[in-house]
Amino acid sequence: MSAIDLSPPGTRGRTYWLLADCWNVVRRGLTHYQRQPVNIAWQLGFPILSVLLYGYVFGSAMKVPGGGDYNDYLMPGMFAMTMAFGFINTATVVVHDSTKGVIDRFRSMPMASSAVVAGRGVTDLLVACAELAIMMLTALAMGWRPEGGLGFLGAFGLLLWLRFALIWIGVWLGLLVPNPEAAGGLFAVAFPLTMISSIFVAPQLMPGWLSWVAVWNPISSTAAATRELFGTPVGGDTWVERHALLMAGVWPVILTLIFLPLAVRRFRKLSR
Repeated sequence: MSAIDLSPPGTRGRTYWLLADCWNVVRRGLTHYQRQPVNIAWQLGFPILSVLLYGYVFGSAMKVPGGGDYNDYLMPGMFAMTMAFGFINTATVVVHDSTKGVIDRFRSMPMASSAVVAGRGVTDLLVACAELAIMMLTALAMGWRPEGGLGFLGAFGLLLWLRFALIWIGVWLGLLVPNPEAAGGLFAVAFPLTMISSIFVAPQLMPGWLSWVAVWNPISSTAAATRELFGTPVGGDTWVERHALLMAGVWPVILTLIFLPLAVRRFRKLSR
């Protein structure tokens, strides 16, 4: 018969309790998805509809600089767009927990405040993995054929890296907006953020000033880097386009360094 650990909680390190608290928050988030299948069906079904819509409706009318199949250009951009839109889901869940008193309950417990934020991030990353897998299977069914091997794994990692950075923006905004309805209005922010990028059209085909904005959009760097890793590189004239792989790694670091501390600080400042 195994011995029962009766050691007092104080004898365990802070790292142990941080990881334990984080895991409990992750379990709670995944349990909600399990008990509310409609929500996860919509969240995972939207990427499928997006791929089918843009691929079949716009595919025949769009041109790729230098020639090539538009679907090969589009699919990596669609993956990046789905990762970008994910911050709206994060914000909606956070503001729902905040208005329902769940955040206050967490704050009244002897748990690490960073674990609440980190747990939300881990949950969203797990859901993002499922979203990417479903989108890629749909794209393969449509005839998309990327290069495999390390390039494929690297592209998958860069997409999750972008999602990881945008999670903290979603958490921070979710703690700022007053209600779930206001969180839904964040689509007005996400829509131009994704449209003025290289997701659908190459920046060199846009007007001068708009092209500059699209080139320096962090989503454009991730989209361009994943195209390169998937075997469909589309070159550009600017420095940021020529170093898309570098910038796809740098932009999420910058966003994380800015918004992760803001999210934790905002959580700690919430009124009891």
